[in-house]
Amino acid sequence: MALQARPTPGGPRKAAGPGTSPGSGRHSRPGPDGRRSNRWRVERHLIPYVFVAPFFLVFGVFGAYPLLQTFWVSLHDWDRLSGAGRWVGFENFSRLLDDSDFYTATFNTISIFVVSTVPQLIAALGLAWLLDRHLRSPSVWRALVLVPQYVSVVAVALVFSQLFGRDFGIVNWVLQSLGVISDPIDWTGETWSSHLAISFMVMWRWTGYNALIYLAAMQAVPRELYESAQIDGASRLTTFLKVTLPSIRPTIVFTVVISTIGGLQLFAEPFLFDQSGNAEGGAEHQFQTLTLMLYKYGFINNDAGYASAISWVLFLVIAVIAAVNFLLARRSSKA
Repeated sequence: MALQARPTPGGPRKAAGPGTSPGSGRHSRPGPDGRRSNRWRVERHLIPYVFVAPFFLVFGVFGAYPLLQTFWVSLHDWDRLSGAGRWVGFENFSRLLDDSDFYTATFNTISIFVVSTVPQLIAALGLAWLLDRHLRSPSVWRALVLVPQYVSVVAVALVFSQLFGRDFGIVNWVLQSLGVISDPIDWTGETWSSHLAISFMVMWRWTGYNALIYLAAMQAVPRELYESAQIDGASRLTTFLKVTLPSIRPTIVFTVVISTIGGLQLFAEPFLFDQSGNAEGGAEHQFQTLTLMLYKYGFINNDAGYASAISWVLFLVIAVIAAVNFLLARRSSKA
């Protein structure tokens, strides 16, 4: 005769789950499943930092360290060839503020930047608006816009140096043929002419690049906005001013900031525009930029301390102008 199990007082007991023991109740220690969930919670918070860590490592090695090292060198009378220097404190910075060539280079840098960047971005907006229309073979036109990017900057500077030549340049020949000028212009001899010639080089090279950035932003604008404007009877110009420009404002801010950084660091075009190649920027420094001045003292005169001071002042100027651009754009977006 089989024995029957006697019921326990209080009803049948539930089977103990994994990681629990009889009598442990609700205060039982977490088992393998609890440890696994805690570990997944920790990994979920650490994974984003693991993915962004390579950027900060690369920035630390190639960005932060050279920046701090340059500041350290700027506090020394440092010979680049010997690799050693004498501590002078902020003497290089005070010397820089008393240098008339520094103010000339600063004016040249800002002048070339403004003359080249403002028309360039306006032309890029117009070109992007044309490319956004229904054209035949749109990929071909977009590829042609990027042709200046395929050409080496050295070749661009050499060609434009010939175009703006004083005696046999095509630009002078065209202007004289149209009766605009009577005597040939020495494009490298005057401040305004050299700035204009260098600005044309910069505009030719970067207008198409910015146009494609604007084109990508324009194609992301919802088409319903254009249809609503068309129903309301808005013209193409009104639609562009009231719909397109406000929609791509963040992209415009981005190109302004990037163009500011690139324009204030302009080096190749003015360096190659000077046929002497001595980084003087003309006989009277009429188109010597801050980067040309930095190159002159750092790699020709081997005065690394003074060149480092110039680089830090240039860094501060770029940071201030970029911050002003950002604040103005942010204020206009809230208006």
